[in-house]
Amino acid sequence: MATILGNQTDHFALLKFKEPISDDPNGILDSWNSSIHFCKWGGITCNPMHQRVIGLNLEGYQLHGSLSPHIGNLTLLKNLNLGNNSFYGEIPKELGKLLQLQQLYLTNNSFVGEIPTNLTYCSNLKDLFLSGNNLIGKIPIAIASLKMLQRMTLSSNKLTGGIPSFIGNLSCLTQFSFADNNLEGDIPQAICLLKKLTVLRVGVNNLSGTPPSCLYNITSLTIFFMAINNFHGPLPPNMFHTLPNIQMFGIAKNQFSGPIPTSINASSSINFLDIPDNNFVGQVPSLGKLKDLYHLNLERNNLGNNSAKDLEFLKPLTNCSKLYLLSFDTNNFGGVLPNSIGNLSNELKMLYLGCNMISGKIPAELGHLVGLISLYLESNHLEGVIPTTFGKFQKLQLLSLRNNKLSGDIPHFVGNLSQLFILDLYDNTFEGNIPPSIGNCQKLQYLKLSQNKFRGTIPLEVFNLFSLTNLLDLSHNSLSGSLPKEVGMLKNIDWLDVSENHLSGNIPETIGECVSLEYLNLQGNSFNGTIPSSLASHKGLRYLDLSRNQFYGPIPDAMQNISSLEYLDVSYNMLEGEVPIYGVFGNATQVEIIGNNKLCGGIAQLHLPPCHINGIKHPKHHEFKFIIVIVSVVSFLLILSFIITIYWMRKRNQKRSFDSPTIDQLTKVSYQALHRGTDGFSTRNLIGSGSFGSVYRGNLVSEDNFVAVKVLNLQKQGAHKSFIVECNALKNIRHRNLVKILTCCSSTDYTGQEFKALVFDYMKNGSLEQWLHPEILNAEPPTTLDLSHRLNIIIDVASALHYLHHECEQLVIHCDLKPSNVLLDNDMVAHVKYGMGFEVSTCGDMYTFGILVLEMLTGRRPTDETLEDGQNLHNFVRISFPDNLINILDPHILSRDAGVSIRDGNSENLFPRVEECLISLFKIGLVCSMESPKERMNIVDVNRELIIIKKAFLAGEIN
Repeated sequence: MATILGNQTDHFALLKFKEPISDDPNGILDSWNSSIHFCKWGGITCNPMHQRVIGLNLEGYQLHGSLSPHIGNLTLLKNLNLGNNSFYGEIPKELGKLLQLQQLYLTNNSFVGEIPTNLTYCSNLKDLFLSGNNLIGKIPIAIASLKMLQRMTLSSNKLTGGIPSFIGNLSCLTQFSFADNNLEGDIPQAICLLKKLTVLRVGVNNLSGTPPSCLYNITSLTIFFMAINNFHGPLPPNMFHTLPNIQMFGIAKNQFSGPIPTSINASSSINFLDIPDNNFVGQVPSLGKLKDLYHLNLERNNLGNNSAKDLEFLKPLTNCSKLYLLSFDTNNFGGVLPNSIGNLSNELKMLYLGCNMISGKIPAELGHLVGLISLYLESNHLEGVIPTTFGKFQKLQLLSLRNNKLSGDIPHFVGNLSQLFILDLYDNTFEGNIPPSIGNCQKLQYLKLSQNKFRGTIPLEVFNLFSLTNLLDLSHNSLSGSLPKEVGMLKNIDWLDVSENHLSGNIPETIGECVSLEYLNLQGNSFNGTIPSSLASHKGLRYLDLSRNQFYGPIPDAMQNISSLEYLDVSYNMLEGEVPIYGVFGNATQVEIIGNNKLCGGIAQLHLPPCHINGIKHPKHHEFKFIIVIVSVVSFLLILSFIITIYWMRKRNQKRSFDSPTIDQLTKVSYQALHRGTDGFSTRNLIGSGSFGSVYRGNLVSEDNFVAVKVLNLQKQGAHKSFIVECNALKNIRHRNLVKILTCCSSTDYTGQEFKALVFDYMKNGSLEQWLHPEILNAEPPTTLDLSHRLNIIIDVASALHYLHHECEQLVIHCDLKPSNVLLDNDMVAHVKYGMGFEVSTCGDMYTFGILVLEMLTGRRPTDETLEDGQNLHNFVRISFPDNLINILDPHILSRDAGVSIRDGNSENLFPRVEECLISLFKIGLVCSMESPKERMNIVDVNRELIIIKKAFLAGEIN
């Protein structure tokens, strides 16, 4: 009878388990019906004697739904495997009723919430696999009661706190994986009690300190991974004697220092050694006894000392017949490459030797490594020619020899490397013609031959490389001839650069067929003819440089329709006629036109003469409209017409009449002084215009420096009101990081008409918006903002918001915080201009502050076209943060010496101090821009965090 009741309970529990599953694409649950006994249903295992469910295995069937609490009624269940599905919601606490459960696999789902403490009732549990979910909170202390537990993996969640010391009580534990969480603190000494431990994975956390020395005495360990944390200190010299069974050892991206322990050569079981991005020094010990070694990564350390013996470790490596990857990129290795390098394993696929100080010639023996897929020798001091033996690299896909002293021709056998998709010979002294045989490399996506001495014409075979999608860069050579019409065959090319050569002739109309083109640089040649109108067909073109050529005729009107264009340079040609005013031509910081003496018209900021016909000024339609031009300092003045100081905290119900307005006492300046200081409001001093007036650059006797004078258009409805509000509201607002109103003028002009103007500080370095996009900035170097600049600007803006929210007599809401409203003075100190929006809330200000921070760190506008499928900037950052920081980081934010090495678009190293600063700033931006106002930080907490970040950044404490 008990068995029958048990069968009914199991049957009902399984049906209830099925109910909340909304999607079963593989139909595994189709058999779950009354036509057959439930023990024959897909994924079910029953005890043959009692017909009770003891196993439920639905791994990898792509099921979507929540996990029913009725699962707890399968009381004899021993094995539950729901891994690799799409279950969501919390893990039901009813799992604690499964007292017979031995294996629980919920890996790679979307479970949320904390790990249920009720699991500790499952006293027979041996395997607990919860990796790849969204679990939060600390590791429950109750897990200490699971005395039978052998394997516990909680990786890839969002767990916090530290590694609990109770872990030492789980004496049966053999596998322990907490990687990829938010754990912090030290590794507890108690971990050394786990005498049966074979696998230890705690990488990708915020753990710190020096690992306990006893950890290196757990002789049973075979896999040891602690990568991407903040561990420091040297490794014990004899550690590999006390880890005799170690097979995989990975501690990348920490701060370990000292030499590589010489005892490593005694550990013949090691097959995987990965220690990049640390501070190891000295020589690499002999590794010739590691017969099974297939992965050796020593990148980005301080190994070697630029001596002749630095590379002696390569010869013993020829005994490692399974070696698959070898990288000692970015160290201090000097000397020459030994001929013995050609005796390395035939299995070697990836060889990275770049960014060292290796000199001499490339040994011909290197060509014996015919299995190579990737070969990087860039940024060394190599000289001589490319060995002919390189023609044997039939499998080679990536070859980088950039930034060396190599010479001679590109050998014709390059055409034999048919699998190449990256060929980078940039910055050498190669000469001769580009061989037509390169056209045989039909998989080539990236070809960079710039900064060499190539001559002759560009072979047509290059334009037959339909695979070229990323880049074709032939710039800074001595190429001659024309750009042939075959260029149109590169339909999917993103980047085309043939600048600084001796090319001539017309630009073929077929260039319009390169539909994916984003960057086109033709500068510094002898191209002539007119600018082809087909360029306007490039709807995604962002950068176009035609400067220093011999183009003549007008600028095609159609070019103002390229909505994506961010920078255009046509300077130093022979162009003539009227300059368009829309699109890129509407922003003087995005267009260069100097050196074309016959151009006229355009927007006022270009300072071109007006266009004339038969001595009569040609009336242009845009003269009858006000065009809002956001440029340099004036961008803040153009929206000041919308300024309002919000007194809604204490005066929200009060009504104020403007029928007979009065202006509070504010020092005034005369119309005569303004007229004289702006040369009669000359167009030469006009720096912007908007719906409420125009802005002029001026110089007043009463002011030591230049000022910005906003002359109100009193014909515009609301202009009088704007003048009064701005005067009364702004005169008492005084803060280092807020734009300062200096004076005002309320008078009559020389014709007797009413005249009103406001005078503000003039900010020489313009708006933050310009500086966030250095490729379009028209300024003297430096033209980019490094991390230190951006951190200071973020602090300045936050300080201004704190003043507006907490230090004014009444609360002031900004409502329009964005880069064009942040101005930089001579010392690059940020000053915020304030404007009116519609959402009267400090939470609204915090949202725009968060978006501003994200824009400053990513270099992407909130309306960036690269944000696909309705994705916003917040989500774009959140998806890649923090694991793939380099994918979202503005590439201009770090200088060349800031510790960043990028290979194939991936981050290889950020100095920890810099990386932690960026992570902290990204966190502020993300929290402030949360969708729910209640989840956003307030400005007080933001300022407190920023002070800590800056102090640590300057003192080097973030490491």
